[in-house]
Amino acid sequence: MIADNPQQKSHSKLLLEQVSKEYPISGGDRLLAVSDVSFDVIENEVCVLLGPSGCGKSTILHMMAGLNDPTAGRLTLDGREIHGPSRDRGMVFQGYTSFPWLTVEQNVEYGMRLNKVPPAERRQRVDFFIDRVNLTRFRKAYPKQLSGGMKQRVAIARMLANAPEISLMDEPFGALDAETRWHMQELLLDIIDDSQMTVVMVTHDIPEALFLADRIVFLSSHPGRIKEILTMDFKQGRRITNKEELIETPGYIEIEREILHMMREEASDEE
Repeated sequence: MIADNPQQKSHSKLLLEQVSKEYPISGGDRLLAVSDVSFDVIENEVCVLLGPSGCGKSTILHMMAGLNDPTAGRLTLDGREIHGPSRDRGMVFQGYTSFPWLTVEQNVEYGMRLNKVPPAERRQRVDFFIDRVNLTRFRKAYPKQLSGGMKQRVAIARMLANAPEISLMDEPFGALDAETRWHMQELLLDIIDDSQMTVVMVTHDIPEALFLADRIVFLSSHPGRIKEILTMDFKQGRRITNKEELIETPGYIEIEREILHMMREEASDEE
């Protein structure tokens, strides 16, 4: 299936301007994790952060979420500078983050309770998003009764139910088996097209990046700098939501080869 990619007609949603991040280490020294990173995320875009291990992908995502502050530079969402977490940014982590003492529907509702969403609206959103991630039959189940893929669907439904302006995902499918991961990727693309949401996602998996991304921000090895921003021109302005079609699309093999070459370059620079 091929779906329209609405981000081409949209405006910049999230902006990073000369962002750097240092961490203190033993002996009074400081470790530069991210250096002078600037790029934007377009509204309704799926922007994937890709690069070798330790290049600062998750560090950048956590700064977008407001979980860490930049050492230099600034991040803005719709022109508002990011300082700390906020309901306008939703986060899905790689690990399963459901509350074990709450049912599926209670987990999905949890953030809305904190944000004082009226009960009738909470129920409506819970019903809608549990159905959208295909968990209606399991709404009364507890996390320990669910598979890994189901637990991650709960996390995605909880994030979406809070109606964030931008969704941030840190390797959300990294712990899943190959078949579940593939189905979750297709489900995510369906939800993105239905909800017109903006997504920034971290992954280390090249096929996953090529499947999901409208653009890929490729980061160099430590410290993280932008090596290249790749547009998925081979998709011709559309999202291909079927993996078999994606792999058979002219241009797929060439861009996969280009990214593999960049990965090897960065690995050799570390030696």
